Amino acid sequence: MRQKIVAGNWKMNKSFQEAEDLLDEILEIMEEEKGENPQMVICTPFPYLELATDMMDEFHPKIGAQNVCEFENGAYTGEISANMLNSVGVEYCIIGHSERRKYYAENSGSLVKKLDLLLNEGITPIFCCGEVLEEREADKHFDIVRAQVEEALFHLNSDEIRNVVIAYEPVWAIGTGKTATSAQAQEMHAYIRALLNVKYSKDISEEITILYGGSCNAKNARELFSNPDVDGGLIGGASLKAEDFFKIYKSF
Repeated sequence: MRQKIVAGNWKMNKSFQEAEDLLDEILEIMEEEKGENPQMVICTPFPYLELATDMMDEFHPKIGAQNVCEFENGAYTGEISANMLNSVGVEYCIIGHSERRKYYAENSGSLVKKLDLLLNEGITPIFCCGEVLEEREADKHFDIVRAQVEEALFHLNSDEIRNVVIAYEPVWAIGTGKTATSAQAQEMHAYIRALLNVKYSKDISEEITILYGGSCNAKNARELFSNPDVDGGLIGGASLKAEDFFKIYKSF
């Protein structure tokens, strides 16, 4: 049975004290939630990662970063390496988020390097892929997602790909209040799984967790998560409020 995951992406939000307060709220709510499925992951800004990993124990949410440098170490001022993330107990890391692709020109070449470095450190990449509105309206959304998946992931062998989480982001549904319909989400998730089936095998494709990352909230999460190929969500704004995030978490 593949892992169900609800991952919160705080993006560039919260002061240190606000972050600590939110983590406290989540811990309080999660006190009795000690199962392994679904897994909760909290992706905080870099300055709060050590705080977050220190606050969590083995039963509580896992901590993730929102990005990583494509280089192993060296003179890259302002960057954070995979080894640094590992050294403070980070277990997941988002890469290829649509905002990183748009504002920082991230491409498949850099994402291949990031994937390899994270996997080498035992950190699970949450690899994001998805189309913008113009691409969907031009009926190019499958081509776009296929290219993103093939270019960044298909150099991995069968053992490595098993340790990757994929997050489908319909970019036109992020921060806009729009959401892909349940049918649209399932259609793309099934398509991604079919790509993995062809490249690797049906057994491997069925092991890989695929998250939905487009304005998922407490109202639509249950319907989205009821789809057979939607294994959870990468949650943005709703992850900044403990009660809203927990409602999504309980939507399976």
